[in-house]
Amino acid sequence: MLTGNIHQLHLVPYLPAELRDAIEYVKQHITAETPLGKHDIRGNEAFVLISNDTTEPKAVRRAEFHARYLDIQIILNGTEGMTFSNLPAGNVDTDWLADKDIAFLPAGEQEKTIVMQTGDFVVFYPGEVHKPLCAVGEPANVRKAVVKILVNA
Repeated sequence: MLTGNIHQLHLVPYLPAELRDAIEYVKQHITAETPLGKHDIRGNEAFVLISNDTTEPKAVRRAEFHARYLDIQIILNGTEGMTFSNLPAGNVDTDWLADKDIAFLPAGEQEKTIVMQTGDFVVFYPGEVHKPLCAVGEPANVRKAVVKILVNA
């Protein structure tokens, strides 16, 4: 997991070039008027999903992880709690890794939460358990971009 702010990339000089390029793509091409849905960067190798969502209490959110794609989750507008675990996934209750590259579980082990605000990003590599869209206080609207990049084995 890596985290930072898209407007302060100089503070994460160790960010791999491919991830930096994807963040720069979002900064240059994604606006408040960008339609919701999938937008190709490099076909199925890299794309960005734009969504408007509502956060929910952490207790009702499910944790997730991916096997083939990494996530760069970028908050375009709003505040979101991002819960994560540094431990491997256990107790998977929905395994869609083969078809949709996502598996769900009730929660990660020893979860921790960071508060993400407009401009903040977090990178989750395949296998890293995370629980997005957790409310910080009352549920609220959040607009976000999730860049998916295929990770070659």
